Amino acid sequence: MDINTPTPRDFSSIWDDIRPYRDDEIPSAMQRIASNKDFPQVMEYIYGPGLVEKKMEEFTSYKTVSQFQINFMFDAINAIIEKTTDGFTYGGFENLEKGKGYLFVSNHRDILLDAALLQIALYNNGLDCSEITFGDNLMQPGLVTDIGKSNRMFKVVRSGSAKNFWNVSHHLSCYMRYVVKERNTSVWIAQRNGRTKDGDDRTNQTVLKMFSLSGERNLGKNFSELNIVPMAISYEWETCITQKVRELYLSQEHPYIKEKGEDFRSIMSGILSPKGHVHIQICPPVSAEELLAIESLDRHEALAYMASLLDARIYNGYKLFKTNYIAFDMLYNTFKFTDKYTKEEYKEFAEVMHKTLSGWKENLLPLMNLYLKIYSNPVLNRLSL
Repeated sequence: MDINTPTPRDFSSIWDDIRPYRDDEIPSAMQRIASNKDFPQVMEYIYGPGLVEKKMEEFTSYKTVSQFQINFMFDAINAIIEKTTDGFTYGGFENLEKGKGYLFVSNHRDILLDAALLQIALYNNGLDCSEITFGDNLMQPGLVTDIGKSNRMFKVVRSGSAKNFWNVSHHLSCYMRYVVKERNTSVWIAQRNGRTKDGDDRTNQTVLKMFSLSGERNLGKNFSELNIVPMAISYEWETCITQKVRELYLSQEHPYIKEKGEDFRSIMSGILSPKGHVHIQICPPVSAEELLAIESLDRHEALAYMASLLDARIYNGYKLFKTNYIAFDMLYNTFKFTDKYTKEEYKEFAEVMHKTLSGWKENLLPLMNLYLKIYSNPVLNRLSL
């Protein structure tokens, strides 16, 4: 075991500040969740008003993380799939071995659902659920944190001084390596800090640097221990599209500052908004041969190589929908993909876009361009291959 990696004996205390709940912490967490004034509304959304009382009694009987996930979280995610999508599909799970931990490096479009849908796909394929990164901006005391940490989510600190940021990044890197390497448990993390707002998914080398802070100095061996697997998630209708356009527009003039409660509103918008078809693709894992190739590179070149490798896998893993092709033709005034959609679908997309942006007082043209780029950038990225 690498000297940077705490031993299993130390696990319960060293990572108490970031780790998910253990089984022995679940009963009290269930009581706190059940007593929250907003929770009955959550139960009613999942089960309907007639079953709330019975399901609340069942809820407080959960004693383990697995019981909570299988008996509650999967019901919740399946309810979202049924009520807000036209179907959820997945592929590539033949690339994974049972009982082996992986580091899923994923594009990121929805705060909650990207990783939550992965858990459904893992379970349906007979594989163990993963642990999930969760930004400290979201992990505030209360309902969201109790549900998140009961659902194998662990905290990622995203703020602080440069020195403190190195320390927390090293701490996080050690924890993730321990989970994957020593416990053979998978981890989901986004390829960049926060969601991709403009649809242009690109791996941030800072994330790769964080991976490398623990483990071997040799980056090839370092990354090999983590069993890195790129993952692509695609939504036919982008979640939180109004918020994303707004942020992109306002950030053109000055740095965007989130309003109080904005993250929670984005979570709820992602849950409730129509998504059309949704697809997760598990891309081929990064191989030992590919990692051997970076051993002759300097650190900067090696990180750039890894980022481009992950990006290419994710772009190739996209499920491109009619909304993506329509947006591309509309934005660039072409007829390149007219075989991918009908005139009626083109008209429907335009109507949805205008309705989405109708409440803005600003000139609609720049807003429409931003809207179309969110949908068309995945097509551009695929074409770049």
